[in-house]
Amino acid sequence: MAEHGSTSAPRTSVRDHDRPRASVHQKPGLMGELLAEFAGTAILILIGVGVVAQVVAGGNGGADAIHWAWGLGVVFGVYVAGRASGAHLNPAVTITLAVFKGFSWAKVLPYSIAQFLGAFVAALIVRFGYNDLIMAADPETTFATQGIFSTLPAENVTLTGAFIDQVIGTAILLFLIFAVTDLRATPPGANMAPFIIGLIVVAIGMAWGVNAGYAINPARDFGPRVASFLTGYSTAMRESGGAYYFWIPIVAPIVGGLLGGLLYKVLVERYLPEEPGEATEQGRVPTDA
Repeated sequence: MAEHGSTSAPRTSVRDHDRPRASVHQKPGLMGELLAEFAGTAILILIGVGVVAQVVAGGNGGADAIHWAWGLGVVFGVYVAGRASGAHLNPAVTITLAVFKGFSWAKVLPYSIAQFLGAFVAALIVRFGYNDLIMAADPETTFATQGIFSTLPAENVTLTGAFIDQVIGTAILLFLIFAVTDLRATPPGANMAPFIIGLIVVAIGMAWGVNAGYAINPARDFGPRVASFLTGYSTAMRESGGAYYFWIPIVAPIVGGLLGGLLYKVLVERYLPEEPGEATEQGRVPTDA
């Protein structure tokens, strides 16, 4: 030991150096939240668009594989981003939370851009990862494989019908997200919330997937749509009849999300009992048991 009054540093043993040091955790800040949104949305698209590429270009699997993989993409995306950003992964979710749940309006545009970029980059990875099979199946990059990346209306579905379909699907999504994440209702255990939200997406796909591909997420559709447009799909912004279609999976999900949030507020939330407890930050999937 050092003598009393000595400036010598105390000796340390080898074991002292081996002891784990307590890490200092800081709040992620806006940049951390945006990176989480980017990463979570990228995971969603890598799995979701990836499975569609496997089915369409590779002939492996079918509609059930698509529905379940999209749901699992949501599950894992939420697990990735939930703690840091709330795991919106969807501008329709972000906007609806700002309108009805007090999420900061200053973050809406940055979150939406991060979500779009995550979807865009992930779609590029799928595009080049599956390039050989895509080019073998559709060397002219036509509507035959455009649906790998972005949604299209079914053959007998009008633009109006596709718009209504997206409003309904996204209204269901936000209504149920509000129900699942409302701590005054009957939310699942904290670690199960991402899984339940993934099941919501599976259910929407199985029930509302045929009309227009259940985009229900502007970033999920527009990011990959731009990626496909820049990599050879000259018709990416249109539907097979030639009309511009890209705007429908952007606008309709926002309208649907707001409708779903409003319906939850009117039909359910205002009738829930008030319960004491520590308030959590609005606009976040609960992560504490």
